[in-house]
Amino acid sequence: MVTVRAPGKVILFGEHAVVYGEPALAMAINKYVYVTARPRDDGKVTINASDLKLAGLYVTFLENGDLVARTDYGAVISALSYVRRAVELAMEYVGKRVGVDLTIRSEMPVGAGLGTSAAVAVATIASYVHALGYEISKRDLARLAWQVERDVQGAASPTDTAMATYGGVMFIRSVGGEAFMEPVKVDVDVPIIVGYVPRVSTTKELVSMVRSRLESMREVIEPIIKAIGMVSTMGRRALEEGDLKTMGQLMNINHGLLVALGVSTKQLDDMVYAARAAGALGAKLSGAGGGGIMIALSDRVEVEKAIEIVGGSAFRASLNTKGVEVVSED
Repeated sequence: MVTVRAPGKVILFGEHAVVYGEPALAMAINKYVYVTARPRDDGKVTINASDLKLAGLYVTFLENGDLVARTDYGAVISALSYVRRAVELAMEYVGKRVGVDLTIRSEMPVGAGLGTSAAVAVATIASYVHALGYEISKRDLARLAWQVERDVQGAASPTDTAMATYGGVMFIRSVGGEAFMEPVKVDVDVPIIVGYVPRVSTTKELVSMVRSRLESMREVIEPIIKAIGMVSTMGRRALEEGDLKTMGQLMNINHGLLVALGVSTKQLDDMVYAARAAGALGAKLSGAGGGGIMIALSDRVEVEKAIEIVGGSAFRASLNTKGVEVVSED
C-alpha cells in the first residue's frame, strides 16, 4: 500500500493576461490531495472518494475492461473522469492492468480553482505506479497528468499539473499557444489565507467574455492586459527579493485590473476588501474569477475571521517546495 500526496496551487499574478502572452506567477501550497493505492489480485479497481464531496459516490470498478464510476443510483459520474483516465494511463505506463483499491482525500475544496483535478491526476498516477513497485520521473508524471487533463477537458494548460508535480513558484508565459515555465527562487515564507465561495461562472465563460471585450474595446482592454503582465514581472522581482510589502501592493493592483476586466464578483470583492481592512499586506482574486477563490498575503487570524464574516470560507496556507511525494509505504 502506498500513499502519495500532491499540492494544490494558487495564481499570485497574471490571470487572464497569460492567455495573451503576458506572464503569470503560480505558487504551490501546502494543502494536498492524498491518494492511497492498495493492489488487488482480482483485477477490479475500487475508488473511495467520499471526501471529495461528490454526492453519493462510493465506488468505481473495471467493467468489461473499462473503468466506470457509479453512485448509489448507478449513474455514471463525469467528475471522476480524471481518476478514470489517470488509472488507465498508469496501467499503460507500467504495462499491466492490475486491480487496485484507491482512497482519495482532499484538504482543499473541489472546483474552487486550487488545481485539485490536477493534483488528483498526479497523485493517482504516482500512487498506482509506486504501489506496483515501479518508479516514475517527475517529468513523465507531469506529462501523463497533463494528458489526463487534456483528454478529459479537451484542452488544458500544463500549469496546474506542473505545480502539483514540482511544487514551488513558477513564472509562466504562453508563446504560440505553448506554456513555458521557469522556476522562481524563493527564500522567504509566503503566508497566505485562501477565501472561497461557490463559482457562478466557468473559466471557459470568463475567458470568452474577456476576449469579447478585447475585440470590441481593444484600446481600453489591451493596456489593462499589458499592465497585468507588468505586475506579474514586478511581483516576481519582489518575491525573489523577499519584499512582501511590495508584493502585497502589487496584488492589490492586480485585483483592481481584474475587476476592470469584469471577472470579479461582489462576493470576491467583499472578501478581498475585508482581508485588507483586517491587516493583510495585499489581497486579490486568484484564478479565473466568477466566484471561486481569493488570496490574502497574511497569516493573521483576524484576516481569516474577516473573510468568514463576509460570507466566505477560509483556510491558511503557505509555499510548498517539494511537489508530489510519497508519504507512506507498507
